[in-house]
Amino acid sequence: MRWTDINEIAVELAEFHPEIDPQTINFVDLMRWVLALPDFDDDPKHCGEKLLEAIQQAWIDEVE
Repeated sequence: MRWTDINEIAVELAEFHPEIDPQTINFVDLMRWVLALPDFDDDPKHCGEKLLEAIQQAWIDEVE
C-alpha cells in the first residue's frame, strides 16, 4: 500500500483504530499511524499535507 491508496488506508485505519474520531486526529499522529499499518510500504518523504487531508477525509467518510 502506498500514500496514494487513500481509501484503502482509510479502511485499515478505521479497523486498527476504531476508538479514534478521525475528525480530532492531528497530522503527526495520522502520518505515524499510516506508516505503522502492516501493509503500508512507501517512503515517508512522499507524504504531504494534501495527502494527509485526503486520508483524514476518507477515514471520516469510512466511519460515517
